[in-house]
Amino acid sequence: MNDGSVTREGIRIHQPGDFAGMHKAGALAAEILDEVGPLVQPGATTGELDDFIRGRIEQAGAVSATIGYRGYQHASCISVNHVVCHGIPGEKRLRDGDILNIDVTVIVDGWFGDTSRMYVAGRPSVKAKRLMQVTHDALMRGIDAVRPGATFGDIGWAIQEYAEGHRMSVVRDFCGHGLGRVFHAPPNVLHFGRPGKGPVLEEGMFFTIEPMINLGRPETKVLADDWTAVTRDKSLSAQFEHSIGVTADGAEIFTLSPSGRFLPDLD
Repeated sequence: MNDGSVTREGIRIHQPGDFAGMHKAGALAAEILDEVGPLVQPGATTGELDDFIRGRIEQAGAVSATIGYRGYQHASCISVNHVVCHGIPGEKRLRDGDILNIDVTVIVDGWFGDTSRMYVAGRPSVKAKRLMQVTHDALMRGIDAVRPGATFGDIGWAIQEYAEGHRMSVVRDFCGHGLGRVFHAPPNVLHFGRPGKGPVLEEGMFFTIEPMINLGRPETKVLADDWTAVTRDKSLSAQFEHSIGVTADGAEIFTLSPSGRFLPDLD
């Protein structure tokens, strides 16, 4: 493995010892998402969920990567129903059947742990359950495509083929990203693509894969707050996100749920 070098595309190749730092940061982010789950109930506000997350980050002695990032003032993004990403927590009360993505990024000893997953307030509709399952499975297929010598186009194609095979669409306007000791870095990790295209994966690359899948069309628009992105056709959207590192023979997931609750109970 290259020691701390940068590829021609500007993608950092991390050292073997860096994996431990990413595991520690990723584990805290995933643990917080485990702990907030029981609070996701009809009647709760998204602001209350964010308050819990902020307090938990402080209790752990970590730092929220999002508070103060480009003026953002919350410890999470909470995106409900047709909100694709970057939903701002506030006074909105959850209703029975709402689905929501909660996205948290923490900084632990200088390393960034970034992950998001879906939750349900009450009982979801059949369509919502199917959307969440397909989105989760699309992410895992993207991760399965990761290995040295593969390309980022292979990852995108694995996700796109699976989602579109289930008659859903992949959001094109947002993507995954490199991370490590920075929040966002090269590469842009597209969730669509063609096999064999794009930069070649190398051991030591760290990045997120975070597909956003819509029940309707893929187009989005950003609201007047300059953060909240929604589906243009108001169809439901779902997202799951893991931070990973490329190993000698595949991928190591830094943000696994400690209690195995990454995918909500859809029964």
